[in-house]
Amino acid sequence: MKVPGTGLVRGLAVTLRTMTRPAVTDQYPDVKPELPPRSRGVIALLEENCTVCMLCARECPDWCIYIDSHKETIPAAPGGRERQRNVLGRFAIDFSLCMYCGICIEVCPFDALFWSPEFEYAELDIRNLTHEKGRLGDWMATVPAPPALDSQGPPPKELDAALKSLEKPDRPEPADG
Repeated sequence: MKVPGTGLVRGLAVTLRTMTRPAVTDQYPDVKPELPPRSRGVIALLEENCTVCMLCARECPDWCIYIDSHKETIPAAPGGRERQRNVLGRFAIDFSLCMYCGICIEVCPFDALFWSPEFEYAELDIRNLTHEKGRLGDWMATVPAPPALDSQGPPPKELDAALKSLEKPDRPEPADG
């Protein structure tokens, strides 16, 4: 048989237990929070690695990455021909549109984009949330180093392939005849 009001008494007991515990309050911004390692904050750009391949801008579901480039002619070596390469003119991310999915970082084949744990970049005007390459480059100083390789794990495929190519001779040995 159910006693009327038992649910009410159980609910009041939970409330009483919660009221007697001390509150857990972070005193932000006076005390900075302890962030977990490799936490996502803002996207940083290593400009030297960017080849203006536009993969990040094409794959971005929000279309919040803006890239402009121009061609630059590289002088020819004696006996060679002149070459052209793309030079990064503008790289900007509009963080008012960005949904922080990380697709741009994953698709970058040249490791030009990284997650920085910095999260304090609020602005009073929404137009100031478009960060240009200079500001994105400043975030690189806060990007943590990658975790060390597992000493018990298999060697990286790239290292394995490089070692195998060193073991093989470039040309077959001529047969003595």
